[in-house]
Amino acid sequence: MTVISKERYLKSLKKMKPNIYKFDELIKDVTTHPATRGVVKTHAHGFEMAENPDTRELAVTASHFTGKEVMRWTNPMLSKEELVMNMKFKRQMFLEAGNCQAGECVGWQVATIMWSVTADMDTKYGTNYQKRLKKYILKAQKNGWVIVGALTDAKGDRSYGADKQPENKDAYLHIVEKREDGIVVRGCKAQIAGVAAANEIFVVPTTGLSEAGKDYAVSFAIPRDQEGVTIIESRGVSDKRRFEEGWDVPDYGISQGWIFFDNVFIPNERVFMAGEFEAAGQFITGFTANYRACIGACVAGQGDCMIGTAVLSIRSNGLSVKKFNDKIVEMSLNNENTYAMGIGAITLGTQHPSGTVIADSKIAHANKVFVSKLPTETRRICQEICGGIVETGCMPSYADFKSEQNGEMIQKYFKAGKGVSAETRAKTARLAEYLTVGGGIPGCMHGGGSPDGARMVVKSLTPLDEFAEHAKKIAGITEDVLEPVK
Repeated sequence: MTVISKERYLKSLKKMKPNIYKFDELIKDVTTHPATRGVVKTHAHGFEMAENPDTRELAVTASHFTGKEVMRWTNPMLSKEELVMNMKFKRQMFLEAGNCQAGECVGWQVATIMWSVTADMDTKYGTNYQKRLKKYILKAQKNGWVIVGALTDAKGDRSYGADKQPENKDAYLHIVEKREDGIVVRGCKAQIAGVAAANEIFVVPTTGLSEAGKDYAVSFAIPRDQEGVTIIESRGVSDKRRFEEGWDVPDYGISQGWIFFDNVFIPNERVFMAGEFEAAGQFITGFTANYRACIGACVAGQGDCMIGTAVLSIRSNGLSVKKFNDKIVEMSLNNENTYAMGIGAITLGTQHPSGTVIADSKIAHANKVFVSKLPTETRRICQEICGGIVETGCMPSYADFKSEQNGEMIQKYFKAGKGVSAETRAKTARLAEYLTVGGGIPGCMHGGGSPDGARMVVKSLTPLDEFAEHAKKIAGITEDVLEPVK
């Protein structure tokens, strides 16, 4: 059995070489530093779920290769049921921790899609990428690795493609040298969630490529502390308050990192694509379908957390939830909409000969568009219910709230509902702020890609002429109704 304990996971992070910076400071221990301990705790919660009998099924599964129990996020998803379990796991994680757990999410999806892509590359080019990937997955399962998926490049001038950048040739991560024993890469992967909590980084292409861009068609996996890799943690929302005060942000958290690769050597056994440019587009097609289906569970889980926060706020203010039933129902409807669309996309998906299930692309991308809209409305309703106390800047500091000089006075006027302390009301307001305007907001707008990109896919998969022909038959129209020529 290779189910890993939370303590073993935390020890594995402590052993890693420091290579993460924030505020120009080298973070020596990601498990204790205020900038990273929250994201580590979020991912550690996945291991706690494996130890909890009530949630164990969500976090633990049987390895496809050994039959032994492993952490679910280290096992490729080779059935529709497993993709649905991915959604159930992520929704529960959001509900319990209120945050994204990218290292137990994106890397999981990346490995799943690469399982099919490597199979096709091996057939077409005579490579042995899938064999390498299997060995890597077995190591991940043995060690219970948390693996972030690194897709997004810096991209440079958006009017040019990867291989035609006029100024910065490194704007897209690429191969700069091929050796007998591996490859050397240079570039950047930007805005990668959960890096500080990761054991490993799984790199994949961010776009389809032509033969001219074959050096940008690269996929590999490395330890987070690989030589030549530097990580800069992004500046989060209200960092100063987060680090100094006692209630502004829960102990859980998420953070983004920019990963810089300075002529990093990757040994062959960890390389899964190296110049097979046609496979880059295949990866993007499969990954976006699965990820944009499953992201519906992420935002549903945080929506669930917002409902709970709204209930606490209502009762802390001395009111009955019944007065807010209509608003609560609207929040719940938004949550179930994105969740159900994701499951629908999976249910109507197809299975690749390698076993990988790929969700229905049209429904998955339609879900991405709703993910960019509905959670925003859920947050608005949560703020509306919780009142002005939730707005940034409307609360005294924690130090003032607890001070010997003014604390008693402040708490006297913060108390509202009978039997509920002033501190509970304040903590609830801060959680609502965090979830609706602070660092707890998931990547609804651009997480997993932009809504405009998703709309383009939906447009390409909507057969307008076919639908028009059906409408003609229903109406009894026999003449051609063509697009006007200007």
